[in-house]
Amino acid sequence: MPTIWYGIGAVVGLVLLATSLRVLKEYDRAVVFRLGRFNAVKGPGFVLLLPFWIDRMERVSMRTIVQDVTPQDVITKDNVSVSVNAVLWFRVVDPEKAVIEVEDFSFAISNFAQTTLRSVLGRAELDDLLSEREKLNQDLEETIRNHSDDWGIRVLGVEIKHVDLPVEMKRAMAKQAEAERERRAKATHADGELESASTLAEAAKILSADPTSIQLRYLQAMIEVSAEKNSTLIFPVPVDLVSALTQASRTHSTEG
Repeated sequence: MPTIWYGIGAVVGLVLLATSLRVLKEYDRAVVFRLGRFNAVKGPGFVLLLPFWIDRMERVSMRTIVQDVTPQDVITKDNVSVSVNAVLWFRVVDPEKAVIEVEDFSFAISNFAQTTLRSVLGRAELDDLLSEREKLNQDLEETIRNHSDDWGIRVLGVEIKHVDLPVEMKRAMAKQAEAERERRAKATHADGELESASTLAEAAKILSADPTSIQLRYLQAMIEVSAEKNSTLIFPVPVDLVSALTQASRTHSTEG
């Protein structure tokens, strides 16, 4: 008979040990409550709890959490309606506060990030929203961090992911960009024409100072044309060159 009781006692002991012993991973912590009051933060490794529900624990992950912020409709300072979403990085640094100070810290920080996104971006103009994202990200991170520290949460970063503009605004911006591209193309073309005209004027000045240079340039142009293997080549001879050749021929005949 005593052997039976020993056996029953051993079984009960094993059951109590199994229900009282917890194993936490390296990134987990246990917030232990004893008879409803906070007792300690334990882990990682083996955690022993008092049986019969005297001790209760809540498991908290200490890893970095990446959370998408739901797209928010924002009206900018210059009255442009846009849809903006973001991404938030945070982690628990104080498990006691994360469990006691707020009911669901993940849900709480997500909702606070949404309201902060609307508030901060609502004070910015559209141009700032498109070009000054780094500054806006810092403002968002600072605002959220000032509140989340009380919950034992450390915000590691906030980034604006996408800004969705109205269709009319997209069309207007596309037209503006196209007009800017055309303006730059015309300016570049005008600069090229001015440079070309200046070069031609300089060349004309140099050639006009020496008529022989004009004839040599003319001959060079004829050679370049003939190199293109045209079937017919028109070779106009300048009057001055004909006159010079005729005069030379007459002189040679007289001498002969």
